Amino acid sequence: MKRTFDIGVSFVGLILLSPLMLLAALAIKLDSPGPIMFRQKRIGKGFRPFLIYKFRTMVQGASDRRRSLTVGDDPRITSSGRFLRRTKIDEIPQLINVLKGDMSFVGPRPEVPEFVELFREDYEEILTVRPGITDLASVKYRDEAAVLGHCNNPQEEYLRHVLPDKINLNKEYIRRSSFFFDLTLILKTVRKLFEHQVSS
Repeated sequence: MKRTFDIGVSFVGLILLSPLMLLAALAIKLDSPGPIMFRQKRIGKGFRPFLIYKFRTMVQGASDRRRSLTVGDDPRITSSGRFLRRTKIDEIPQLINVLKGDMSFVGPRPEVPEFVELFREDYEEILTVRPGITDLASVKYRDEAAVLGHCNNPQEEYLRHVLPDKINLNKEYIRRSSFFFDLTLILKTVRKLFEHQVSS
């Protein structure tokens, strides 16, 4: 049932959101030189690598500047990128990942290979399921970049505290996983997004 839901909703979502995606693409092209889409290797179910799709929100070549985390008022983020990130419009292309089977709507957020290797034993349990667009950690860490921006060493804070907490939340999700629980997390994610827009 979960895969059928993912295929159906991602397909319909891509059709319904295509006008918004076209506007986002136009804003990105007018704002800064470079590709519209950002692709990055992530680790999926069974440790299978895949390319995650997002709208580009940073200057071209930002991923080559030796910073794997985006924190606070990162100077690499473009003007249009700040809006796309705040509204989560930059995440819409992940519907393509869902349609392809790389991801699900709900599941542990996919991490970059180097972070997965640091916690490989934990991920042997977590990666028995498809990664998702949203999960328990996404709801809890809605403003992760802003929180890490206040730390002296964001990467150390992420690896010592944030990522281990996310791993525990991912394991909790696997224990509680059900179609109804997935729907609950989707609703919580939408509510968090709405609350954030109202408070901004």
